[in-house]
Amino acid sequence: MAEMTITKDKLNEKIKLLIDNLIHLSDPTGEFSIKVADGSIIDNKSFDYWEWTSGIGLYGMMKYYQLTRDPQVLARIEKWYDDHLNGKPVEKNINTMVQMLTLADLFEETNNKFYLPYLQQWGEWLYYELPRTERGGFQHVTFGDLNPNEMWDDTLMMSVLALTKLGVLFHKKEYVAEAKKQFLLHIQFLQDKKTGLWYHGWTFNEKNNFGAAFWGRGNSWITIAIPEFLQLIGCDQTDGYQQFLVTSFKYQLSALEKYQDPTTGFWHTLIDDPTSYIEGSATAGFAYGILKAINLRLIGKEHLKTVEKAINGLIANIDENGGLAHVSAGTPMGKDKEFYKHIKISIMPYGQSMAILALTEYLKGFY
Repeated sequence: MAEMTITKDKLNEKIKLLIDNLIHLSDPTGEFSIKVADGSIIDNKSFDYWEWTSGIGLYGMMKYYQLTRDPQVLARIEKWYDDHLNGKPVEKNINTMVQMLTLADLFEETNNKFYLPYLQQWGEWLYYELPRTERGGFQHVTFGDLNPNEMWDDTLMMSVLALTKLGVLFHKKEYVAEAKKQFLLHIQFLQDKKTGLWYHGWTFNEKNNFGAAFWGRGNSWITIAIPEFLQLIGCDQTDGYQQFLVTSFKYQLSALEKYQDPTTGFWHTLIDDPTSYIEGSATAGFAYGILKAINLRLIGKEHLKTVEKAINGLIANIDENGGLAHVSAGTPMGKDKEFYKHIKISIMPYGQSMAILALTEYLKGFY
């Protein structure tokens, strides 16, 4: 893949296309809906539906707003929350919690007191009421499925960052302490000691990592979550806890750089399996997390070449309507690696958002 000249104007153009596509995403046929254990149908594609998919979408939009102060982007974020907070209450679970991450930012931005009780109640639910696994891990409770005694890598992004943000916002040291513990537990049970890559999940019931898959998007949640978390809690370079998380991050990164596809700049949906398809959301997540770690001075600039390849690949795979290509649909826990190879491909809210995150972080270099 020939590298292109990346300009500030091109980045803004692509990001605005991504956002416009994101906010109009819907699934009228229900093709990408998921039927969960209790029979409920969960819309995984539509932006105007409260699920982690739209929650990640809002997060990317907020990051772009925080950099550019574009009032139209802020207004659309406010509209989403006004529509949903005034509607039917949504079930609290690991995945729906991610909406609180952006809502906390929105509260800081607008000082709208209407948001306060939602932030407070959801934070208390997560800290006090969410079921725990053995050893005290956050159990990956989702719509219609308690997933008893299971830890998933998604949890750090979907819930632990939100708990951290709420702990900082409301000066609740116990929230931050719990979040720090959750990062340690997830590293202990999900990061592979041989490769540095992360397994999708761990079950205390069967004492294994399910299909032992190094799933791309799941790994990218970690690449995003570690630098985001360290920025939120404000550790310094001499802090032993920060050094431990950075060591974990660097171990994963060493494997990621080994497996990046040299032709496209993408990673595969099974990171270590080149016969699996290339995957856009994971690639965007890796680009964002690595670049953020560089900008926070957690790692050196020698890793910029990895980011540049990914950014070029992402821009080349955003179509004229702003849709990011090669994005895998919602992915439950796989019992074997083959499962991940057959997840459908579509334009999805989180793919749009993760590309927004990556391009926005790259855009910072022009300021």
